[in-house]
Amino acid sequence: MKYIKDLKEGDRVFDIYLCKHKQSAVTKNGKAYDNVILQDKTGTIDAKIWDPNSAGIAEFDTLDYIEVYGDVNSFQGALQVSVKRVRLCEEGEYDPADYLPVSSKNIDDMYKQLLGFIGSVENQYLKKLLESFFLEDESFIKAFRMSSAAKTVHHGFVGGLLEHTLSVTKLCEYYCAAYPVLKRDLLITAAICHDIGKTKEISLFPENDYTDDGQLLGHIVMGTEMIGQKARTIPGFPPVLEAELKHCILAHHGEYEYGSPKKPAIIEAAALNLADNTDAKMETFMEALQNAKDDGWLGYNRLFESNIRMTRME
Repeated sequence: MKYIKDLKEGDRVFDIYLCKHKQSAVTKNGKAYDNVILQDKTGTIDAKIWDPNSAGIAEFDTLDYIEVYGDVNSFQGALQVSVKRVRLCEEGEYDPADYLPVSSKNIDDMYKQLLGFIGSVENQYLKKLLESFFLEDESFIKAFRMSSAAKTVHHGFVGGLLEHTLSVTKLCEYYCAAYPVLKRDLLITAAICHDIGKTKEISLFPENDYTDDGQLLGHIVMGTEMIGQKARTIPGFPPVLEAELKHCILAHHGEYEYGSPKKPAIIEAAALNLADNTDAKMETFMEALQNAKDDGWLGYNRLFESNIRMTRME
C-alpha cells in the first residue's frame, strides 16, 4: 500500500482508502461531480470524481472503505486525486489500523505515566476525583485513551488526547518545581482534567468530528460540568477547592477570543494556560515539519502567522 504522505504529483494510485467525507457538487457549467476526502493513518487527501455516474464508479458513502484507481495531480498548490474508478470493499479486505492516525507513543505506557501522577496527588478530595475518572469510570477511560485532542490542529490522532494531557501535566510538574508558590495538587489535577470534555466534544475515529454537544457547548463547558458532577459524589468536597479547579478548566485557553469563558485569576490557572498553549503550539509546529517534503521554506502558516521552515544544522 502506498500511503498518502508518500504520494506526489504524477503518481497513479490503485489502493484501498477510507472515505472520510463525500459530498456531491455541481460545476459552474452544471455538471455533477463528487468531492471526496480519502484517509489513511498518515493523513488525508482531496479527491474528485468528475463523472460519478460512470460505470466504473461504485456506490459508496462516507466512512466506507473503497478501492480507488486514479491519478495524483496538483491544484492551487495542493495534491488531489482525480478518480477514474471506485470499488466498494468488503470487511476483511483491509486492516482498519492502516487508516486511522495513531500516536507514535505507546498508549499503555502513557496511561501508566498519567496514573503515576494521579498516585502522587496528596489531597484526598482531588485524588478521589481523579480516581473516579481515570480508575473507576470504564467508559470514560476507553474514550479518553482513544480520543484525539483536536479535529485537525494538533494531536489529531488516536491517543492524541492522552499524549497532549500527559505533556501538559509534565510541563506543570516542572512549573511546580520552578515556582514553589504553585499548589501542586491543584495544578496537576487541573492539568490532567483540563481537556476531559473533549471525550464528549469530538467523536471517536474514524469520524473524529464535532458532536452536537461539542458544537453547542464545547469541551471547556462540558469538562467543567463533568468536574462538578464527580465532585458532588465525593462527601465533603470543599466548595472553594471545587471552584478553583473549575476556574482552571474555564480559563485554560487564556483569552476570550480563544474560547475561554474566564481569564486566569489564580496562578495555577495561569500556569495551566501556559503549559496547554506550549504543548499545542510545539505539536502543531512539529506536525508541520513532519509533513514537509523537503528542508526548505514551508510557506505561510496561518496558525503561527509566519513563513516557517526546518532548522538547518550546518
